[in-house]
Amino acid sequence: MHVQTNGFFMKIIIAGASDVGLHLAKLLSFESQNITLIDNVKQDLNYAETHLDIRTIQGDPSALSTLKKADAGDSDMMIAVTPSETTNLMCCLLSKQLGCKRTIARVTNIEFDKYKEDVDFNALGIDELISPEELAAKEIELLINESAFNNSYEFEGGALTMMGTTLQESAPFVGKSVKEAAAVLSEVHFMPIAIKRAGTQSTLIPRGDTVFEAGDQVYFTSSKSGMDSLYELIGYTKQEIENVMILGGGRIGNKTAEDLCGKGIRVKLVEVDKEKAIKLSENLPNTLVIHGDGRNADLLVEENIGGMDVFIAVTDDSETNIMSCLMAKSKNVPKIIALVENVDYFELTKSIGVDTLINKKLLTANSIFRYIRKGKVVDLAKLNNMDAELLEFVVSDQSKVLGKKIKDLDISRTATIGGVIRGNEGVIALGDFEIMAGDRVLMCCLPKSISRIERLFR
Repeated sequence: MHVQTNGFFMKIIIAGASDVGLHLAKLLSFESQNITLIDNVKQDLNYAETHLDIRTIQGDPSALSTLKKADAGDSDMMIAVTPSETTNLMCCLLSKQLGCKRTIARVTNIEFDKYKEDVDFNALGIDELISPEELAAKEIELLINESAFNNSYEFEGGALTMMGTTLQESAPFVGKSVKEAAAVLSEVHFMPIAIKRAGTQSTLIPRGDTVFEAGDQVYFTSSKSGMDSLYELIGYTKQEIENVMILGGGRIGNKTAEDLCGKGIRVKLVEVDKEKAIKLSENLPNTLVIHGDGRNADLLVEENIGGMDVFIAVTDDSETNIMSCLMAKSKNVPKIIALVENVDYFELTKSIGVDTLINKKLLTANSIFRYIRKGKVVDLAKLNNMDAELLEFVVSDQSKVLGKKIKDLDISRTATIGGVIRGNEGVIALGDFEIMAGDRVLMCCLPKSISRIERLFR
């Protein structure tokens, strides 16, 4: 990720060295020479001090003295992601008053999203509000809507969608090349953009002669009209979701239950804390709230886990989520989703059969990266468990790609075009498609090709 402005590295301050903050610091430190990480707790800064090439400051991020020490007034961006909502808001407010160009505050209260139109947060000095819990709830809802897939992201309200799945042996195009798979249908409405072979760590950008193999983790981009075709090609019959069981009644579980019940889906929610379970039952009148321990296999069987279309584990404990999902898998629940806090669990968890994972740190990083990117990049999604990014560029009158056909573009084998959004319509663009000003082009890139691709759209 090249974090540059007019040829100079951006000066970014991250307030909060736990979970999201440290994850962002790790990702940004590889390419930015000017990252400052602030935290009140010395111990939370230890890893950054010994492993990352960044500046660290111990102190209260919402204190003027700390912000002045961090030179917040001369910074390009303040990213406040401490566990305290109040600290984050105050940190951004003061940083903007000092002269910081852009501020982003992490909030834990999902309700904030409902009141963005009522309160002018920009006037307060807060440019963006980000709730990891809200992002996780939205991701779960999208994954349930497209239940054959284990990772997803929508561009421009769903004009184009990125979906990830693991190919089963029975998928009709296993053993076929990308070109042969596309020929199965008369019109192409999807595009494979990245592949990770089973048992390997490297990410492959597919070409026409790339052959799909069983066990491949594959990411596709698809237009709205292409989803049914994509289901057909991966050998999956789309099923209506009627019954969902949620383990964990925290903010994510609560929001997910509320959203699903609003769509007429029957939801059972299991919560181990008795007082919280009682409160949830009052707030969610259409949800069956069960007080019990989700690690208790007998309880899950008694509540008919085997009859669920989807099982979602979103407790605060990753191990509980993974183990309960394995229980659901043993009962042949078609779709299981686990919230995991440790990114290192991704590969291990997939190897034991839990292939649909939610990670708040990754989701939050994706959301923040789009504000860090400069130039013509307007959106970004990192591909879970892959060393690749999907970038959305806007074509300007000065872009080198303007007026050119896709087949004539100088694109390396470490990047590919996933689609083009023209107006409000998403198009899976092939070789003869001519790029026009105002088009939004989705590019899937390995890290080494990003700077080269960025130059094409300047």
